[in-house]
Amino acid sequence: MERNLNSTTGSGQEALDVKPLRSLAPMFPSPLGLNTFTQSTTPPFICVTPFGPFPAEPDSGNSSGFCPPFPPFASPDAHGQRPVNPGSRTTDNGVTHFGAVRSANGPINATPISSYQTPPSSMDGDEEPLFTTQISASGRKIKRPAHLSSYRTSGSGGIGGSDGSKAKRVKAVRKILDKDLVLLSPISDDPRESVEMVLMTFDALRRRLLQLDEVQDVNRRPDLKAGAMMLSNNIRANVGKRIGVVPGVEIGDLFYFRMEMCIAGLHAPSMAGIDYMTAKFDNQDEPAAICIVSAGGYENDDDDVDVLIYVGQGGSNKNEEKHDQKLERGNLALERSTYRKNEIRVVRSAKDPTCQTGKIYIYDGLYKIQDSWKEKAKTGFNVFKYKLLREPEQPDGIAVWKMTQKWKENPSSRGRVILPDLSSGIENIPVCLVNDVDDEKGPSHFTYVTRVKYLRPLSMMKSLQGCRCLSVCLPGDTGCSCAQQNGGDLPYSSAGLLVSRKPMIYECSASCQCSQNCRDRVTQKGIRLHFEVFRTRNRGWGLRSWDPIRAGTFICEYTGEVIDEVRVDMDDDEDDYIFQTTCPGEKTLRWNYGPELLGEPSRNVSPESYKSLPVTISAKNMGNVARFMNHSCSPNIFWQPVQHDHNDDEHPHIMFFAMKHIPPMTELTYDYGISGADACKEEKRTVVGSRRAKRCLCGSPNCRGSFG
Repeated sequence: MERNLNSTTGSGQEALDVKPLRSLAPMFPSPLGLNTFTQSTTPPFICVTPFGPFPAEPDSGNSSGFCPPFPPFASPDAHGQRPVNPGSRTTDNGVTHFGAVRSANGPINATPISSYQTPPSSMDGDEEPLFTTQISASGRKIKRPAHLSSYRTSGSGGIGGSDGSKAKRVKAVRKILDKDLVLLSPISDDPRESVEMVLMTFDALRRRLLQLDEVQDVNRRPDLKAGAMMLSNNIRANVGKRIGVVPGVEIGDLFYFRMEMCIAGLHAPSMAGIDYMTAKFDNQDEPAAICIVSAGGYENDDDDVDVLIYVGQGGSNKNEEKHDQKLERGNLALERSTYRKNEIRVVRSAKDPTCQTGKIYIYDGLYKIQDSWKEKAKTGFNVFKYKLLREPEQPDGIAVWKMTQKWKENPSSRGRVILPDLSSGIENIPVCLVNDVDDEKGPSHFTYVTRVKYLRPLSMMKSLQGCRCLSVCLPGDTGCSCAQQNGGDLPYSSAGLLVSRKPMIYECSASCQCSQNCRDRVTQKGIRLHFEVFRTRNRGWGLRSWDPIRAGTFICEYTGEVIDEVRVDMDDDEDDYIFQTTCPGEKTLRWNYGPELLGEPSRNVSPESYKSLPVTISAKNMGNVARFMNHSCSPNIFWQPVQHDHNDDEHPHIMFFAMKHIPPMTELTYDYGISGADACKEEKRTVVGSRRAKRCLCGSPNCRGSFG
C-alpha cells in the first residue's frame, strides 16, 4: 500500500522589560505576539544594546564609538603597548592573520544582559525604511509601516485614500486586529508551528499585495510592505536576539526574501549581511556575531559545503566612494567572535532561475570562525576575511541543494534508481523511482495517466464561458470574464503562484481567446518539477522533489477514475487510493493572507462550516504521482478545486499547491481529512463508501491520531 500510511515527521522591535533571564524559560511569541513560555534547551535569550560600551581608540581616528580588538587592531594598554596575540602572524605576501585565542575554560560563558532596541546596521545596498513617523491631528507622533499611506486596496474596505472615511477605516481595521486576528495565530504552542504560520502569513500577504499592485501597474516592494505590516502588528516569531539555535527554524529552511528571516527571528537586518549583538562574556560586555548571510555581494568562497570564507562588510557601498573596510560594527563583532569561538548561524544563497530575483537563501546551520585575516581585494582595497567551519553532526543544508542540482543535470548520477521515468515519457519532466531503504522493486501495477477519467465525456458537460482577452488576460481588466469569475482578480501572480485558497478557481479554457501563455492557465500545463517516488521506511512509497518549491507553487493534479455514484468496496485495498473532498484540516483552511490586515472581509472557513464536494477519485488502477503522496496532520501542500475544461462545479479538477516553502528532498504530504465516520458526523449527511479511519504515524505535535 502506497498511500494509506503516513508522512514524515515535521522535518519596530520594542525594548523589553527584562528580568534576570537565567531564571526564565526562553519566550516563543505566537504570531499575534501572545507570548508562550515553553521549556527549551536552546541557548539563553540575549539581546543587543544600541552600540555597546565601545570607546573610540584615542589615536585611531575612529569616531564611530567602537573599540578595535586585539592585534593588529588592539587598543594600547596603560603603557602604550599593544597586547600580543599568540595566534597572529604575517606571511611573506603581507597578509596579516589574527587567529583566535581560545579561553582555557572551554566553552564560552555568555550571560544574558539587558535588552534594548536593535541598532542601525550597515547596509549592503539601498533599503526602503520599514516604518515612517507621521504627526497625528493631535500632534502625537505615530509610527506606521512605510508606504502604507500610498497603498489603497481594490475594495471599499481598503487602507489608504484621502477622503474623510479614512480614519474610520483605520479604526475598523484596528478593531478587527484586536479581536479577530486570532485567526492568524498558530495552531499549536510548538515553536516550529509558530515559525511556519508566521512565514506562511507573510508570503500570502506579500502575494496579495503584489496582486493589488499589479492591478495598478506599480511595483512597491510588496515584501517590504508585508514585513512592515506584520512587524507593526507584532505578528512575528522569536522576538529578540540570541546566540546559536533559533527555536522553530530548521537547517535547510528556504527563504526567498530577507524579510522572511527577520520575522522568523533568524537574521534581524533586512539588508546587512552580518547580524550581531552585545553579550557578556566572562563578565565583560563584547560584540558577538550571531548570524551572517552569504549573498554573493562580496568575494566569498562558498564552494565547500563545510567551509565558508566570508568577506566583511563595508568598503563597496554603491552610494559612497570605495575604501578599505573598517573594523567596526559587524566586522568588529566577527573579530570578537573569532576570539570567543561562539556559534554563528550561517545562511547561504544559491542561484534559482525560477525565482524572480534569481536567488534563494538556505539556512545552513551553525559555524564557528577558525581564522581571520586582512588582504587586498580585486578592487585594490583592504577587506577582512573570516574562515568559518561548520559544526559537526548537523543535518545537511546547502549540501542537499548542491546534490540535487547535480542530479537534475545528470539524472543517472542519482543512486539506487529503479526506473529513470515512472511516467514512461508522459510527463513534461521524468519521474524517477528510487529505493534507498530495502529491496522492494516498485509499487503495485497501475497505468500512469495525466488526466481524470470522468463517468461521462467532457462533450456532454457544460462548458466554461470564455474570455475575449487579446494575447493574455491582464490584471485589473474589468472586461475579462475569467477574472470576474474569480472574484475580480486573476488567481495567480505573474510568477504563476496561487495568491490565496478559494472555494473554486476558474482558469482560462479552450473557449477563451487568450493564448496558452496566459497566466490564468497554470495547472492545465502539467507538472514543472523534478519528482522522485521513493521508498519510505514505514509508510510505503512517498513523493518528493529535487527542486525547491515556493509557497503557492502548483504541484500536480490528482488523476484517476471518477467513481462517485459507485459504492467503494470497503474491504478492498482500493480505499488506499481514494480521494474524497472531506474537510482538509484547519491549517489548510486557514491558508490565506489574513485579509484583516488589509481591512478586507475575512475569508476563513471553519471546519464546522466546510462543505465537501461529491466528487470521488480512485487512483488504484490509473493515476499519477499524486497517488504516492502520504498523509500528514501538519502537511506542506493542500488541494484546491480548479475548473478549466468544463463547468460542472461538483466534479472539479483536484489540484495540489505548496502550502509553504519546501526544501529539496522533503516529502510532500497533504491532509487526507477527517476519517469517514467523523466526516459524516461533522457534515450531518450519509456518505456512500466513506473511507475507513487509519492510524496516523505523522508524529507532528498536532497529530489527530487517525485520518480518513
